[in-house]
Amino acid sequence: MDEKIAPHLEELTRALGDLEKTGIRAEFDKLLAFRVSPEVAKETILRRYGGKRKIIKVKDLSVSLKNFEITGRILDIGEKELRPQEGVKEGPSKLYTGVLADETGPVMFSSWKELPGSVGDVINIKNAYTRLWQNRIRLSIGEQSLVSKIYDSSLPQLSELSKTPAKKLIDIGAADYSISTTACVVQLSHREVPVRGKQSKVISGVLADETARLPFTAWIKLPGIDIGSIIRIERAQVHMFRGMPSINLVSSTKVSSVSSEEAENLAFTFESAAKDPAPLKIEEIASRDSMFDVITSGNVISVRPGSGIISRCSECSRVIQKANCRVHGKVEGVRDMRIKAVLDDGTESMSVMFPRELAETIYGKTLEEAEQLMFSDISKDAVYEDLRRFLTGRYLAVRGNSSYGEYGVSFVAESAWVPEDDIAVRVVELLRRLGPDEEDQGSEFSGGGINLA
Repeated sequence: MDEKIAPHLEELTRALGDLEKTGIRAEFDKLLAFRVSPEVAKETILRRYGGKRKIIKVKDLSVSLKNFEITGRILDIGEKELRPQEGVKEGPSKLYTGVLADETGPVMFSSWKELPGSVGDVINIKNAYTRLWQNRIRLSIGEQSLVSKIYDSSLPQLSELSKTPAKKLIDIGAADYSISTTACVVQLSHREVPVRGKQSKVISGVLADETARLPFTAWIKLPGIDIGSIIRIERAQVHMFRGMPSINLVSSTKVSSVSSEEAENLAFTFESAAKDPAPLKIEEIASRDSMFDVITSGNVISVRPGSGIISRCSECSRVIQKANCRVHGKVEGVRDMRIKAVLDDGTESMSVMFPRELAETIYGKTLEEAEQLMFSDISKDAVYEDLRRFLTGRYLAVRGNSSYGEYGVSFVAESAWVPEDDIAVRVVELLRRLGPDEEDQGSEFSGGGINLA
C-alpha cells in the first residue's frame, strides 16, 4: 500500500468500518484517479458518509429525515425484480423490502442494495433517510448508505419484536403499520362503500383513550360493540391520509370487549374519553406530525390569497383555474367559498382552512351574498379584500385536525367560534409572561372595575 495514502485509509476505516465491503475503498480510489489528493479524498468521503449523524430509534422517525444512523432486527425481507428504465443503461435491478424493528417498534424499509443479513439478524445502517410512500413513513437505504451486520446486540429477540406493539393513541404515527391498543368507542356509524364493483358495509367512528382520539374503520363485523364500549384491539392496521393516522380493523384484527373489572384499572372511562378535548397551545400542535380532533385559539393575523369565492372541478372537487382542472382538463366549475387564514396565539402560528359552511358562519355572508358583492364591485378579489378587512385581528377558537408539512402546520377546521373567556384572563396571562411587575399591574386593572372588553 502506498505510504502516502495508508494513514488516510486507516482513518477512514476507524470512522466507517470495512472499506472493501461498503465500497468506500473503490470510491476513494476513483477520487485519486481524478487526481484528487489523498487528504481531500478522505475529507470528501468523511463529509459524505461520516458527518454529524444522529442515532435514531424507530419511534422517532419522521418525514424527510436524512443522514441518520439506526440499528434494528430484520423481521421480514423480500426482493423484487425491477424493470430497466428506458434509455438508462445502468442502475439497480432489484429492490429489497421488509420490516425492521427495535425495542420502540417496527418500520417498513426499502433498500437499493442487498443487505448483509436475513430474518432475525441485527443490522446497523448509517446515512439512512426516510421518505413518504403510500402515505406512510418508510426507512430508505440508498447506494451511499453503510450497512453492517451486528453479531452482539442487546436488542430483544425476534419472537419478542414480532409481537404487535401496544400503543396509546397519541403515539400512533406514520411509522406504524400494525398496532394493538385499548380504547373507548365515542362515535360509531354504519355506511356502504363500493369495493371492486360491489357495495360493502363498513363501520366507522372515533376511538379515544386518556391521551388522544383517532378515527377508525372496521371492515369486519363488531357484534356487541357500540358507543361507550371499551375494546381491546390486536393487530390493527394503520392507514395514513393527508398526514393523519387512522386505525383499520381488518380480517386479521382481533377485537374484544374489556370487562368491567379490567376497565376499573384503565386511566380513562367512557365519560372522560367522551369529553371535549382540552384546548392546546399552537406550539404543542406544531410539535407533532399530526393531531386528530384538537382545540386551540388565537388571533387571525393574515387572510391568505385563495380565500373567498373559488371554483371547483365537478368531477374531483379540486380547485380549478380558468375553468381548467389539472386532472380533468376543461370543466364547468362549481362555485364554492373558503377561508385560508393564519392563526397565532403567541407561541406559534398555523394555517387554518375553513370550508364553506364555516366560512359563511365566520364571515356572516352566504355564498350567494358574497357573489352579489363580487358582481356589484366588478372585481373577483372583492370578497377576498372584504374578508381581510373583516377577519384580520379577530380572536377565534377552532376545532379540527392538524398535519405538519413542508410549510408548517396546516389545520382543517370542523368548527369555529368566538371564545367566551373573559378578556381580562387573557390580559393577565399576557402580562404574567412579560414579567411580575406587569402582572401585578394587570391584577390591579382587572380588579379595579375597568371594563377590558
